[in-house]
Amino acid sequence: MRRFDDEDLTGAEFRECDLSWARLVGVVMQDVEIDGLVTNLVVNGVEVMSYVEAELDRRHPVRLLMRSDEPADLREEWRQLRKAWATTAERVGSMAEGSEFRSVDGEWSMVETLRHLVFVHDSWFRRCVLGLTEPFTAIGLATAFVPDQEGLGLDKDARPALGDVLGVRDRQASEIEAWLAGVTPEQLAMPAPVPDDDRWPPYAKGRSVRQCLGTVLNEEWQHHGFCVRDLDKLGQD
Repeated sequence: MRRFDDEDLTGAEFRECDLSWARLVGVVMQDVEIDGLVTNLVVNGVEVMSYVEAELDRRHPVRLLMRSDEPADLREEWRQLRKAWATTAERVGSMAEGSEFRSVDGEWSMVETLRHLVFVHDSWFRRCVLGLTEPFTAIGLATAFVPDQEGLGLDKDARPALGDVLGVRDRQASEIEAWLAGVTPEQLAMPAPVPDDDRWPPYAKGRSVRQCLGTVLNEEWQHHGFCVRDLDKLGQD
């Protein structure tokens, strides 16, 4: 375990770090922003995540649908997610030229975010929910730690326009909508038909269809929030 004593970490940024079981004792934290998978966070003796989760549910009722196992709820959630993305795509079209390619604070641009969701769809829906073994969409964008990206069919040199990415996203959305239209609770509870090979994602085996679909839905919601946050900052420039 690393220990920091009497360190000045003012302005420090921790990116893609695992801080599980970290203890911050006698610290000063003012104007701090925490963004990530946070559970059992205790501040001055109070477990605060239950309050945070309740507030997020109040602000974003779609989260309640995200936790449902009922197909009708999942269909409504997907409809709301798609509507939110459509609104955001319309918004960026009215902003300064090239805003969709601009990065904020080192985060992905809007186009890069959408390309990542193309990759998520291929990984967790087409491969894990449908059990397909086809190559991934070339313009998809994976995180750096995903191995053998060329072997998956990804083109690291791809620089697609926003319209091209949205076209792929529309096709993928139609695929999910058609599947959700006929899925049953029993099918959702079944083991995911993950192909028996060593391709990405390696930790999907043993999950249910619902859990794999949940990864897609959660990524859609989370990354939309990141995108809106960054567009808000760009709009202040």
